[in-house]
Amino acid sequence: MHRMTGLIVFIVICLPGISLSSDLDATIEACADCHGKNGVSQWDDIPTIAGVDSFVGSEALFIYRDRARPCAKSEYRQGDTSRPATDMCEIASNLSDEMIEDIAAHFSELPFVAAKQDFDATKATAGKAIHDESCERCHSDGGSNADDEAGILAGQWGGYLRTAFQEYASGEREQLSKMKDVMDPLSADDVEALIHFYASQQ
Repeated sequence: MHRMTGLIVFIVICLPGISLSSDLDATIEACADCHGKNGVSQWDDIPTIAGVDSFVGSEALFIYRDRARPCAKSEYRQGDTSRPATDMCEIASNLSDEMIEDIAAHFSELPFVAAKQDFDATKATAGKAIHDESCERCHSDGGSNADDEAGILAGQWGGYLRTAFQEYASGEREQLSKMKDVMDPLSADDVEALIHFYASQQ
């Protein structure tokens, strides 16, 4: 099983039933039907995947292929929205190692675009203090540095972050011991403050 890296989980949702011989360009284009053009999401519950480090991206896909992470069903957001809902475990099961690495490399080279979303300024200020104290060592530059190989937090959609935090807290998502040591002491208010801090970076 491939190890978990960072808070943010890179998610790619593509067309179901893609064969291993499918053209990479067609596969990447299909991913946009849930993650948005060039991997920039327009939906609060779907993360932007553009700009995410290729190691983080490939590890997430390998973890989904191993069915070692929650795989909630998702409707398609654009393109043929009449298609049945799918999930990441189903999608990743159709991907070869080489395809996973190529998809992750492609999106890592695209520019990350911070989500335009509402946030509470007071909570964001409190969240910055929590981040600086507890998270900055692994998620530097306020969570915006992809080179940390820990995922991009700054500017990510708050709804997606909230779900990720909940899954970590419940144990549904595996986390590294150093991250667990940081997250376990956080209260629900602390987590909410962090989400607002990351959402405020636009």
